[in-house]
Amino acid sequence: MRFTSTPRGARLARRLVSHRLDQWGYGYDSAVNETMTLIAAELAANAVQHGHVPGRDFHLRLTTAPDALRVEVTDTRTERVPPRSVHEASGDAESGRGLLLVARLATRWGTAPRPATPGKTVWAELITR
Repeated sequence: MRFTSTPRGARLARRLVSHRLDQWGYGYDSAVNETMTLIAAELAANAVQHGHVPGRDFHLRLTTAPDALRVEVTDTRTERVPPRSVHEASGDAESGRGLLLVARLATRWGTAPRPATPGKTVWAELITR
């Protein structure tokens, strides 16, 4: 799905993920739904804040396998790739905890360049069994 690179777009992406997970049998109040929705919300917020290119949207893809869920958020900003390892933000920092949350909640996460076009995909997987 395509979303505008705005806070509203990030909110809509989060809601779509929660709704789709509910449709797939992971109820709104389940740990899987809450965890995967939080991961997707952080990745979408990062795409808006750090991956925004004026006039360009971000894309979100949610997929399921028999024992795992995967979310991918793609933006068009090539030069702002998340670090491979994340560290605790200082106690008085107003930001810098989003990827730390993703790293702690997801089973695996990483980045990949967009094939044939500028940008990157940040993805996260959650084992559901």
